[in-house]
Amino acid sequence: MTKTITALLAVLAGVFAAPAWAQVRVHDPMVRMVPPGQPISVAFMTLHNHGMDEKILVKVHSDVAGAAEMHNHILADGMMKMRRIDTIVVPAHGQVELKPGGLHIMLIGLSRNLQLGERVTINLEFADGERLTVNAPVQMAGDMHTPTDHTKHAD
Repeated sequence: MTKTITALLAVLAGVFAAPAWAQVRVHDPMVRMVPPGQPISVAFMTLHNHGMDEKILVKVHSDVAGAAEMHNHILADGMMKMRRIDTIVVPAHGQVELKPGGLHIMLIGLSRNLQLGERVTINLEFADGERLTVNAPVQMAGDMHTPTDHTKHAD
Protein backbone atom coordinates (compact mmCIF):
# COMPACT_ATOMS: atom_id res chain seq x y z
CA MET A 1 0.00 0.00 0.00
CA THR A 2 2.81 2.43 0.88
CA LYS A 3 4.57 1.68 -2.40
CA THR A 4 1.35 2.35 -4.31
CA ILE A 5 0.85 5.72 -2.61
CA THR A 6 4.50 6.65 -3.14
CA ALA A 7 4.28 5.73 -6.83
CA LEU A 8 1.05 7.71 -7.23
CA LEU A 9 2.60 10.77 -5.54
CA ALA A 10 5.66 10.50 -7.80
CA VAL A 11 3.44 10.44 -10.89
CA LEU A 12 1.39 13.40 -9.67
CA ALA A 13 4.55 15.36 -8.82
CA GLY A 14 5.82 14.71 -12.33
CA VAL A 15 2.56 15.93 -13.85
CA PHE A 16 2.41 19.13 -11.82
CA ALA A 17 6.14 19.80 -12.09
CA ALA A 18 6.10 19.65 -15.89
CA PRO A 19 8.51 22.21 -17.32
CA ALA A 20 7.00 25.51 -18.35
CA TRP A 21 9.17 25.74 -21.48
CA ALA A 22 6.40 24.32 -23.59
CA GLN A 23 4.08 27.22 -22.72
CA VAL A 24 5.62 30.11 -24.69
CA ARG A 25 5.53 30.21 -28.48
CA VAL A 26 7.18 32.77 -30.74
CA HIS A 27 5.39 33.91 -33.89
CA ASP A 28 6.50 36.08 -36.82
CA PRO A 29 10.07 36.80 -35.72
CA MET A 30 12.13 39.13 -37.93
CA VAL A 31 15.35 41.12 -37.87
CA ARG A 32 15.59 44.40 -39.77
CA MET A 33 17.99 44.49 -42.70
CA VAL A 34 20.53 47.31 -42.31
CA PRO A 35 23.18 48.69 -44.71
CA PRO A 36 26.64 47.06 -44.63
CA GLY A 37 28.73 48.48 -41.79
CA GLN A 38 25.69 49.54 -39.74
CA PRO A 39 26.44 48.39 -36.16
CA ILE A 40 22.82 48.19 -34.91
CA SER A 41 19.71 46.33 -35.97
CA VAL A 42 16.43 45.45 -34.31
CA ALA A 43 14.33 42.31 -33.86
CA PHE A 44 10.56 42.00 -33.64
CA MET A 45 8.26 39.06 -32.83
CA THR A 46 5.10 38.11 -30.98
CA LEU A 47 5.39 36.11 -27.76
CA HIS A 48 2.36 33.92 -26.96
CA ASN A 49 2.01 32.51 -23.45
CA HIS A 50 -0.25 29.47 -23.38
CA GLY A 51 0.44 28.85 -19.69
CA MET A 52 -1.48 29.67 -16.55
CA ASP A 53 1.27 31.92 -15.13
CA GLU A 54 2.81 35.08 -16.52
CA LYS A 55 6.24 34.69 -18.12
CA ILE A 56 8.92 37.32 -17.59
CA LEU A 57 11.57 37.74 -20.26
CA VAL A 58 14.77 38.81 -18.49
CA LYS A 59 17.61 38.35 -21.00
CA VAL A 60 18.19 38.22 -24.74
CA HIS A 61 21.29 37.15 -26.66
CA SER A 62 22.16 36.83 -30.34
CA ASP A 63 24.91 35.18 -32.32
CA VAL A 64 25.34 38.27 -34.53
CA ALA A 65 25.64 41.01 -31.90
CA GLY A 66 27.99 41.93 -29.09
CA ALA A 67 24.93 42.85 -27.03
CA ALA A 68 21.20 42.33 -27.24
CA GLU A 69 18.87 44.48 -25.17
CA MET A 70 15.15 44.84 -24.62
CA HIS A 71 13.85 48.33 -25.36
CA ASN A 72 10.59 50.24 -25.31
CA HIS A 73 9.37 53.60 -26.53
CA ILE A 74 8.12 56.09 -23.95
CA LEU A 75 6.71 59.58 -24.16
CA ALA A 76 9.00 61.95 -22.24
CA ASP A 77 8.88 65.74 -22.39
CA GLY A 78 6.51 65.56 -25.33
CA MET A 79 8.86 63.38 -27.39
CA MET A 80 8.98 59.66 -28.08
CA LYS A 81 12.23 58.19 -26.75
CA MET A 82 13.62 54.69 -26.55
CA ARG A 83 14.70 53.24 -23.24
CA ARG A 84 16.39 50.03 -22.26
CA ILE A 85 14.15 47.90 -20.06
CA ASP A 86 15.00 44.99 -17.76
CA THR A 87 11.97 42.76 -18.38
CA ILE A 88 9.06 42.09 -20.67
CA VAL A 89 6.04 40.48 -19.00
CA VAL A 90 3.93 38.10 -21.09
CA PRO A 91 0.60 37.62 -19.30
CA ALA A 92 -0.89 34.19 -18.67
CA HIS A 93 -2.95 33.08 -21.69
CA GLY A 94 -1.87 36.29 -23.40
CA GLN A 95 0.62 37.72 -25.81
CA VAL A 96 3.04 40.61 -26.21
CA GLU A 97 3.95 42.03 -29.58
CA LEU A 98 7.48 43.33 -30.12
CA LYS A 99 7.00 45.78 -32.98
CA PRO A 100 8.20 49.08 -34.46
CA GLY A 101 7.26 51.96 -32.17
CA GLY A 102 6.86 49.68 -29.14
CA LEU A 103 8.71 46.90 -27.40
CA HIS A 104 11.64 45.49 -29.40
CA ILE A 105 15.04 43.82 -29.13
CA MET A 106 18.09 45.86 -30.07
CA LEU A 107 21.04 44.00 -31.62
CA ILE A 108 24.03 46.19 -30.81
CA GLY A 109 27.56 45.80 -32.14
CA LEU A 110 26.79 43.56 -35.11
CA SER A 111 29.67 41.16 -35.64
CA ARG A 112 29.07 40.96 -39.40
CA ASN A 113 26.90 42.31 -42.18
CA LEU A 114 23.41 40.82 -42.26
CA GLN A 115 22.19 39.22 -45.47
CA LEU A 116 18.61 39.53 -46.68
CA GLY A 117 16.75 36.28 -46.02
CA GLU A 118 19.34 34.75 -43.68
CA ARG A 119 18.21 33.56 -40.26
CA VAL A 120 19.58 35.18 -37.12
CA THR A 121 19.59 33.23 -33.86
CA ILE A 122 18.10 35.05 -30.88
CA ASN A 123 18.04 33.37 -27.47
CA LEU A 124 15.33 34.36 -25.00
CA GLU A 125 15.73 33.67 -21.29
CA PHE A 126 12.83 33.87 -18.85
CA ALA A 127 12.90 34.46 -15.09
CA ASP A 128 11.84 30.87 -14.39
CA GLY A 129 14.84 29.51 -16.31
CA GLU A 130 12.99 28.72 -19.52
CA ARG A 131 15.07 29.38 -22.63
CA LEU A 132 13.87 29.62 -26.21
CA THR A 133 15.91 29.82 -29.37
CA VAL A 134 14.38 31.88 -32.17
CA ASN A 135 15.60 31.83 -35.78
CA ALA A 136 14.45 35.16 -37.19
CA PRO A 137 14.72 35.95 -40.91
CA VAL A 138 16.41 39.21 -41.96
CA GLN A 139 13.87 41.39 -43.78
CA MET A 140 13.78 44.85 -45.30
CA ALA A 141 12.33 47.66 -43.18
CA GLY A 142 9.55 48.08 -45.76
CA ASP A 143 8.33 44.58 -44.89
CA MET A 144 7.49 45.79 -41.38
CA HIS A 145 4.57 47.96 -40.32
CA THR A 146 6.49 51.21 -39.71
CA PRO A 147 10.15 52.18 -39.78
CA THR A 148 11.89 52.78 -36.48
CA ASP A 149 14.75 55.23 -35.92
CA HIS A 150 17.21 53.76 -33.41
CA THR A 151 19.71 56.59 -33.56
CA LYS A 152 18.25 58.49 -30.60
CA HIS A 153 18.43 56.05 -27.70
CA ALA A 154 18.19 57.49 -24.24
CA ASP A 155 20.13 56.01 -21.35
